[in-house]
Amino acid sequence: MGLKERVKSSESLTRLAHWMLIPRNRYRPRWWVRALWNPFVHKRGKNAVFSRRARKDLFPFRPFVLGANSFVEDFAVINNAIGHVIIGERTLVGIGTVIIGPVVLGDDILIAQNCVITGQNHSYANVNLPIAEQKDIVKETIIEDQAWIGANCVIVPGVTIGKHAVVAAGSVVTKNVPAFSIVGGNPAKLIRQYNWGTKEWARIGNEKNKK
Repeated sequence: MGLKERVKSSESLTRLAHWMLIPRNRYRPRWWVRALWNPFVHKRGKNAVFSRRARKDLFPFRPFVLGANSFVEDFAVINNAIGHVIIGERTLVGIGTVIIGPVVLGDDILIAQNCVITGQNHSYANVNLPIAEQKDIVKETIIEDQAWIGANCVIVPGVTIGKHAVVAAGSVVTKNVPAFSIVGGNPAKLIRQYNWGTKEWARIGNEKNKK
């Protein structure tokens, strides 16, 4: 039995491992994990920048990738405790945005300020157990290449946002967003979609969109 399996099979060893990695009542790794372990297991592309004032709530047992020429701005929080976080190339993560894995971001994506993009949710089904103690619901969230996410948006677990899609500011996205479309609202609804025949962004319900 390997070390990993031995730790998992022993409750006392599991508690010890958690204590070594994570301070009590905190959801971020200890400094030595961030400084001495993570740099050897996580990947950062050429000219990628992770702002010093952004929070790296990153653990070595889950993948994290920041692609070439991508930028994570100040006060953003990236957390891979539950699942991987993969950020492609030339992608901007705006000020104050929170990303909780499992999340995959493609290339050339713009994410504005104070967004929440998550692949993790809490179960609440058991009314005899505090929600904080119930099992996490984990569904990978994907944002494809060239998408633009406006300020103050929420992207819930399991959603896929298609290529070159636009999510209007303040939207709550609960369903998949087609490629080359614009959605907005709470919950977000389809507003426009690119018509390859007319080469225009046609409003949904408009006669142009029916051609």
